[in-house]
Amino acid sequence: MISANSRRSVRGIIFDMDNTLVQSRIDFAAMKREVYDFLLNLGLAEPDLPLASWTTSMLVEQARRIGMDKAQYDKSMLIARHHEITGMQNAELEPGAEQLLSKLSGHYVLTVVTNNAEDAALEALQRNRIAHYFAQIVGRESMQEMKPSPSGFQEIVKRTGIAADSWLSVGDSWIDGRGSIDAGIPFVGYQVSISDMVKRGVEPLAVIDHLSSLHDILQ
Repeated sequence: MISANSRRSVRGIIFDMDNTLVQSRIDFAAMKREVYDFLLNLGLAEPDLPLASWTTSMLVEQARRIGMDKAQYDKSMLIARHHEITGMQNAELEPGAEQLLSKLSGHYVLTVVTNNAEDAALEALQRNRIAHYFAQIVGRESMQEMKPSPSGFQEIVKRTGIAADSWLSVGDSWIDGRGSIDAGIPFVGYQVSISDMVKRGVEPLAVIDHLSSLHDILQ
């Protein structure tokens, strides 16, 4: 639980999107495999890489570090975007998402940080009629590196001028937690695997199984 002093200092909340606000149908395994095969053919990924330990964003960022050029990066993002658009078609909200946002709106600055393309994220949020709740939506185009990098969270701090320790972030994956904590922002895990968090060195401030519980934490 958040201490009384911490509650008073929270001014904004950063949400992940996929499987935090919106029930994603993105086939992340297929997306990762297709991006990996693309990078492997370019010599930008190692053969027999243990993909279970990698995310698509980690594969791409590693390729960038070893020499991926802009055209190759853009192509890899087109592959990812195809999976994102397909997977977000008819995607519905997580239970309690709209009710939570309605309660928080006007009391906190609400934002989104997602590894998705910004247009795909905005489309999904608009389709589910919750885009208007968010002051900022930061997708991968606005990051120096994708999550688990802290870049997206730092971009929110930069845009809003609200200090990192006045934010709280919510996400369903260790990459959300790692990026948030490395940016100095406390992290609340939503339906996360505690063992996965611990294995990745992520210590959430709290863990919730229902979005409505976030409001309770902030009381």
